[in-house]
Amino acid sequence: MRTPLGTSIGPRTGGRSTAGSVGIEPGARPGIILAAVAVVQFMVSLDLSVVNVGLPQIAAGLGFSAVGLTWVIHAYALTFGGLLLLGGKAADRYGRRRLLLLGLGLFGLASLAGGFAQEPGHLVAARAVQGVGAAALAPAALALLAATFPAGRARVRAYGIWSAVNAAGAAFGVLIGGLLTEYAGWRWVMFVNVPMAVISLFMVWWSVSAGPSTVRRGRPDVLGAVLATAGMTLLVFGIVRTDQYSWTSPVTVTTLAAAAALLIAFIRVERVTAREPLIRLGLFANHSVAGANAYNILVGAAITAASYFASLYLQRVLGVGPALTGIEFLPFALGVIVGSVLAVKLGYRLAPRTLLVVGGLLTAAGLAWMGMISADGSFATDVLGPSIVASIGFGLCLGPVVSTATTGVASHETGTASALLNSSRQIGASLGLAVLGTAAHNRTGEAVTPEALNDGYALGLTLSAALLVAAVLIALTVLRGTRPPSPAEQTDDRDLLPVQD
Repeated sequence: MRTPLGTSIGPRTGGRSTAGSVGIEPGARPGIILAAVAVVQFMVSLDLSVVNVGLPQIAAGLGFSAVGLTWVIHAYALTFGGLLLLGGKAADRYGRRRLLLLGLGLFGLASLAGGFAQEPGHLVAARAVQGVGAAALAPAALALLAATFPAGRARVRAYGIWSAVNAAGAAFGVLIGGLLTEYAGWRWVMFVNVPMAVISLFMVWWSVSAGPSTVRRGRPDVLGAVLATAGMTLLVFGIVRTDQYSWTSPVTVTTLAAAAALLIAFIRVERVTAREPLIRLGLFANHSVAGANAYNILVGAAITAASYFASLYLQRVLGVGPALTGIEFLPFALGVIVGSVLAVKLGYRLAPRTLLVVGGLLTAAGLAWMGMISADGSFATDVLGPSIVASIGFGLCLGPVVSTATTGVASHETGTASALLNSSRQIGASLGLAVLGTAAHNRTGEAVTPEALNDGYALGLTLSAALLVAAVLIALTVLRGTRPPSPAEQTDDRDLLPVQD
C-alpha cells in the first residue's frame, strides 16, 4: 500500500505517536474527501450571504418590520455560532462522518421548510434550524480536513482550496441570491440549498469511512451550549433594540446585564461544573488559538457588515436592482479567490502571521476607500476599485487563519478547535452587524433620502476598516510566528491523490 508523503506522523507525546495522530486512515480517499468538504463548505458559506440581496423582497413578501428583518441573518448566525462548540465536541466524540450526515440532513430539511414559510416567525425558525445543522456539519468537515492533510504541502494546498471555496460561497452567494430573487422569487434563496445538501450527503456517505467508534459515556455539555447561545442572542437583541431604547434605558441595561450573566454562567459551567466541557479553557493558553480566534471575530464582524452596507448602498442609494447588484459583487468574489490562491503560493515561503498582517492591511485599505462613497456616485467610481483591494486582502487571510487556529492542538481536540474558529467568525458576524448597523442607523436617523442613507453606510464601512486594523494589531502582538513548510515537507501534488494499492 502506498501512502502519501508527509501524512504519517502526527503529534508526539513522550517520543511515541499519540493515538489517532495518523492523518489518513486505510482505505481513505483524500482527493474525494477534499471535494466533499469543499461542497459542504460552499453550501454553508453560500447560506450566509445568499439572503442578503433578497432581504427587501423577503420583508415585502412576509411582512417583516425593519428591525425584525435583521433576525433573518441573526437567527442563522447565532445558532450556528453558539452551537458550533457542541458540534465540535460531538465530532470528536461520536465521529466526523456521523455528524456530517446528521448536519446535512437537518440543513436540507430546514432549507426546504424556509422556502415554504408563510409568516416571519416561520422563516426565522427555519433559519435557526439551518444554523443548528450547520453547527453540526461545519466543524466535522474542517476537522476531517485537518486529519486527512496533517502536514506539509498537501496541507497548505488543502486549506487553500478550502478557503477559496469558502470565499467563493460567501461572495457568489450575493450573485446567486440576486439572480434568484429577481427572476425566480425570494423563496429560491432557501430552496437552492436543498440539492446541494443532497449531493453533499451522498459524497460524504461514499468517501468518508465510518472509522472506529469513539462514543464515550457521559452527557454532552448541552447546558453550556444553551447558556452560550442564549447569552449571545440576548447580547445581539439588546444592541439591535437600541434603535428604540437608548443605551442607558432600563430595557437595554437589563437585557445586556442578563446577557452578561448568562455568558459568565457559561464560563463557570465550563470551568467547574461540566464533566466534559464544550471547550477546555486551557486551549486559550495556546497563543495561536487565542490570537487566531480574536483575529477571526474582528474579520467576521468587518466583512459581514461591509457586505451588508455595500449591498444596501447599491440598491437603496444608487437604485440598482437585485440581479445587477449580485453581478456587481462578482469582482469581490473573484478577488477573494485570487487572494486565496496567492495565499497558497506565498504560504510555502511566508509565515501565516505575515499573510494575516498583509491581508488585514489590504482589506482595511479597501474598506476605508469604500467608506468614501457618495450619494451621487457610481459602481465604477465608488465600489469597484475598493472591492477588488479588500477582496484580495480578505482572501489572503482565510487559509492562514484556519491553519494558525489548529497549530499545536492535540489531535483529539481538532474538532473543538475547528468549531471554535467557526464560532468566532459567526459570533463576530452577528455582533458586527448589530453594532455597526446600529451606528449607521443612528447616523442616518429617520431620514430615508439617498444622502442620509449614504452617510450611514459610509460610517459603517469606515468602522469596518477600523476593525481590520485592530485585527492586524492582534496578529502582530498575540500570534507567535509560525514558519512555512520546510523543503522536506513540500511534497508534490500527488499528496492530494487517493491512496493506491
